[in-house]
Amino acid sequence: MDFWPWLTAALLLLLLLVQLSRAAKFYAKISLYCVLCFTVSIVAAVVCLLRHGGRTVENMSIISWFVRSFKYIYGLRFEIKGRQKLEVDHPCVIISNHQSILDMMGLMETLPQRCVQIAKRELLFTGPVGLIMYLGGVIFINRQRARTAMTVMADVGERMVSENLKVWIYPEGTRNDNGDLLPFKKGAFYLAIQAQVPIIPVVYSSFSSFYNPKTKLFTSATIKVEVLDAIPTRGLTVADVPTLMDNCHQAMRTTFLRMSKTPQENGATAGSGAHPAQ
Repeated sequence: MDFWPWLTAALLLLLLLVQLSRAAKFYAKISLYCVLCFTVSIVAAVVCLLRHGGRTVENMSIISWFVRSFKYIYGLRFEIKGRQKLEVDHPCVIISNHQSILDMMGLMETLPQRCVQIAKRELLFTGPVGLIMYLGGVIFINRQRARTAMTVMADVGERMVSENLKVWIYPEGTRNDNGDLLPFKKGAFYLAIQAQVPIIPVVYSSFSSFYNPKTKLFTSATIKVEVLDAIPTRGLTVADVPTLMDNCHQAMRTTFLRMSKTPQENGATAGSGAHPAQ
């Protein structure tokens, strides 16, 4: 039996389904995204090893170059306000909101020099993706073992100062697409105070207008990004963590709702309904 007519028919049927079905389009784009991540991780890992020989923060510029090409495939644009606030020549903690698997594209569009991310340890075991994260200097934390995580964070604070690193953290701790910010976890703020380095909040507008797994929406769009003013921690102590966390949460939430034009529900104000956990 001739194989090619059947393959051609299957491909034509797939193209027809993609054209007719919103769900098919969504899953096709997500599948392509996963394939891109897998393939680019392999290629980028080879380049990183050839260029720098192993694990180093310098590899992040190579990884960023590859990932930034994804936006052309998906018709996404990023409008970044205040990028220069990240181009500082000293350590800092960068915090941003976390919405979906697409956050990686936004991260790489904004990523400054000598910046590493904190990620859950499980990601280290995701094949080529885990390998490229390792080569890029990503710091992995076992969130199931609090004592181990605290030890790692203490080491990170020392490395930030000694190696002049910026550390990027998602303080919500998990992806969130509910149109608001989740309460923040304290790790990023303990780290900044321990190292006595400033916190720079970065806010991405809501993805809900173009990306929604529940309704199988995935279209092209322009994503607004705003880098807020640095918040100093010099002289602060652990006792100041709740206040620092609350101030960051309120500033980011106000900016997020303004950029996303998300209406307040049930009469909620910018300062209520999603206070950080104390």
